[in-house]
Amino acid sequence: MSKPLYELGDRPPLGEVPEKMHAWLIRADRFGKPTEAFQKEVVNTPSIADDEVLVHVMAAGINYNNVWAALGFPVNVIAARNKGGEPEDFHIGGSDASGIVYAIGKDVTNVKVGDEVVMHCGQWNRNCEWVKGGGDPMYSPSFKIWGYETNYGSFAQYTKVQGHQCMPKPKHMTWEEAASYTLVAATAWRMLHGWGANSIKKGDVALIWGGAGGLGSMAIQIAKAVGATSVAMVSGEDKFDYCMKLGAKGCINRNDFDHWGMLPHWKDNAGYAKWLKGVRSFGAKIWEVLGEKRAPNVVFEHPGESTIPSSIFVCETGGMVVVCAGTSGYNATVDLRYLWMRQKRLQGSHFANAVQCNEMNELALQGLIDPCMSRAFTYEELPVAHQLMHDNQHPHGNMAVLIGAADFGLGASGKPSVAIAHPTLPKGDVHTTPAPYPMSTPLPGIAEGEALTITDDGTKVRDLMHHGIISCAPDDTVGTVAKVMVDKEIHAVVVMDEQGQAVGVVSQTDMVLARQGRTPDEARAMQARAIMTPGCATCDADMLLSDAVSLMTGRRMHRLVVTENDRPVGVISMTDVVRKIIGE
Repeated sequence: MSKPLYELGDRPPLGEVPEKMHAWLIRADRFGKPTEAFQKEVVNTPSIADDEVLVHVMAAGINYNNVWAALGFPVNVIAARNKGGEPEDFHIGGSDASGIVYAIGKDVTNVKVGDEVVMHCGQWNRNCEWVKGGGDPMYSPSFKIWGYETNYGSFAQYTKVQGHQCMPKPKHMTWEEAASYTLVAATAWRMLHGWGANSIKKGDVALIWGGAGGLGSMAIQIAKAVGATSVAMVSGEDKFDYCMKLGAKGCINRNDFDHWGMLPHWKDNAGYAKWLKGVRSFGAKIWEVLGEKRAPNVVFEHPGESTIPSSIFVCETGGMVVVCAGTSGYNATVDLRYLWMRQKRLQGSHFANAVQCNEMNELALQGLIDPCMSRAFTYEELPVAHQLMHDNQHPHGNMAVLIGAADFGLGASGKPSVAIAHPTLPKGDVHTTPAPYPMSTPLPGIAEGEALTITDDGTKVRDLMHHGIISCAPDDTVGTVAKVMVDKEIHAVVVMDEQGQAVGVVSQTDMVLARQGRTPDEARAMQARAIMTPGCATCDADMLLSDAVSLMTGRRMHRLVVTENDRPVGVISMTDVVRKIIGE
């Protein structure tokens, strides 16, 4: 009979499962800095269901999922599971691991006790009608990320996973190397291989954002394995050698360009022209790296908000921009003309299904994927590893932490069938960009969810609005409208038709845009109808001020026309809101 608890590094006889285990736990009362949120505890070893496997964890991968779990933001993962009926008041994280199978459920057929495995992080309910019908489990409403959305992840002596999550461990890798690559490599595999006619193939060109990072380093190698050519985007020339040893044709330093960010409005001729000059220069740099005038067939995206406009522009006609995150922000702007006229595809992608994970792992088993492990930590250093990631002071590539392995460098028992170069990052390498926004967050759907609680002081629009409307007619000249603005010291004029209905707004921005590319006389002679922003965003005088602010920010507007009984009676602007804030 096994002891009730074994110390770390002291494995029980194969197949004997102790009653209790050591683990790193997060509890809600200590949400916050990872160095405080993670605490060592002893808990009961979890039981397994018929389709599950209990694995003795030798090493675990480190990723952002459990930085967010530690913070309790953007999701309290403990409360979310409690709401779903799970009783545990703690979270054991970890979404990557290597280990040894210690117990299997009666329905598990792909592994046996004693097998050395790595685990992917996708879980789903095998009884889901979509899954039973042969649908991609990634689209199942039951899909969850193990060790983040589910409990009993890999930061413990034992983890429970579904049978399909277990894959053969590459024999040539150490425990810590084998624990570090699966999540990012499987994500990259689906991004590049999961989309039919646009999947990467021999002869294609791929633009890989973040080439030295965990995702990008995997993408470069996957592209190389299929015979595609990749161009890596990196934050500095010190990453060039690393990415090229992984298989990139060449690299581009993103800091050589300054046109990144959200797309200028298409009416902003000067702004758009400046952006166009920058993005064309970027496209020419891709040609220079390739040594020929070719556009990327696939753009491997994850920065999101700051880079999507450029990625779509430089992508080949009929090509694909595939995105798995929005680490620089979620509101990406698109010039739709390039989507419809050049028939480009903007494709979302999230992790991978079991078939895709195993396809990826075949490359790892052959030695065609280097895990790109940049740093490994001891069990005691697990909170520190997450704190470094939280502070964005961790190295590029992938990281792991020892759990059951007694020391670094253990677990390798063979040689790969293919020997590839093992590149190393520059000494002292750390991230230099801001910490990314969360990638795995629940999203509201059409069905109504929980009501949001909004703190509001009850101020209404009528309490702050400017009464009265300063207007012009659609046929008034821009010169006339400009004089009204100057004389009245206002920023915009409402355009009213003969029936007294607001049909548009002429703002200072509209005036500036009208002047671009025209002489002063030509601009002054234009009619208000030609430069106004059509339509008129309105709000009722009795609307809560907070709702009006949300309306303005959501539409990126500075002001709203205030109505009573559907008739314009005043204006509320962001300037009014700022005055209220300062006044308080």
